[in-house]
Amino acid sequence: MFTTAWTASPQPPSTGFTPNWSQEGFWRHSLRQVVRLTAGGDRVRIRLSNVYGTSPLRIAGATLARTTPVLGAAVQAGSVRRLTFDGASSAEIPARAEIVGDAAGLPVEAGESVTVTLHLDAVTGPATFHAQAFATSYRGAGDLLADTGGADFGEATESWYFLSGVDVSAGRTDGVALFGDSITDGFGSTPGANRRWSDALAARTGRPVLNAGIGGNLLLNDSAWYGEKGVHRLARDVLGQAGVNTLVVLLGLNDIGFSETDDQPTYRPAPRVDVGELIAGHRELIRQARARRIRVVGATLLPFGGSDHWGERAAKVSHELNDWIRRSGEYDAVADLHRALAGTGGSDALCALSDAYDFGDHLHPNDAGYQAMAEVVAEVL
Repeated sequence: MFTTAWTASPQPPSTGFTPNWSQEGFWRHSLRQVVRLTAGGDRVRIRLSNVYGTSPLRIAGATLARTTPVLGAAVQAGSVRRLTFDGASSAEIPARAEIVGDAAGLPVEAGESVTVTLHLDAVTGPATFHAQAFATSYRGAGDLLADTGGADFGEATESWYFLSGVDVSAGRTDGVALFGDSITDGFGSTPGANRRWSDALAARTGRPVLNAGIGGNLLLNDSAWYGEKGVHRLARDVLGQAGVNTLVVLLGLNDIGFSETDDQPTYRPAPRVDVGELIAGHRELIRQARARRIRVVGATLLPFGGSDHWGERAAKVSHELNDWIRRSGEYDAVADLHRALAGTGGSDALCALSDAYDFGDHLHPNDAGYQAMAEVVAEVL
């Protein structure tokens, strides 16, 4: 019996926030990606996604290895495992599809990082990816599946490609999925340090924690850069994961705030949504989760006074939504992140992030803010 120990929500190829390889794709490359697991087990399998591909994706080969404790593309000598797919060393993933690999024997522990290497010998076309990894992935020419030193991986990016999940033979059913936007994704945390609030929550609780955040994601509308809307992607990104019994929802701030800023050229026109529309979206997430017998925790939106998302109307709608999350009783539990991370002074609707928790844009927390979020959520799990 397997438990999902790591996920990255797939996105369509796009320019994104930082330089990436999603639109150009890969050809005669090896792609090396490092992920941190939140559960341990004796066997490991990977899941690969071509859900935004328009043609079949050929995987010429794949390996799994233990990550070295130092930075870079190196892996621990003697730990490399050749991966198979239905017994074969290569696989073809149809357009709009995902596959699950065979389990490989590699004992791992919660909190340990593993390295997945894919050899892509045929033209992939634009790549299904996850834009904001806050971790480094590597690319090199040719077949580098067995490489341990890492020196031939001469290019780097902070995105994940094709890799959408890692499962371990833990057999646990107490997994927690965090569903949200860039705050859940970890924007503002220290890159390469695993300081997202999903990382902090896993360390705090000892439970498998899955990060289903996408930077810029909206609850009610699709976006070229920011993925499918939350009410559509929940089934794939959360409800289909193994071992999840709790969902934490933190979503809606971009629906409110994008109409206040001129800095989001990829999401125009940005409609002005009212609190009734947002409540309907939250109710749909609750309905879908409960149909799978998953407990649902509602998290209040963080304060954002002074940010590019702020405006009097946005502040009003945010306050109304938070009031509904707190008082309606429709969620099984509430994590009041707004009050926990708010600075002193100002009304509930207008206050800003505490200086101690502000990454610097008055919208995203820093490492300390993400740790504080994890502490609040841990208390209601």
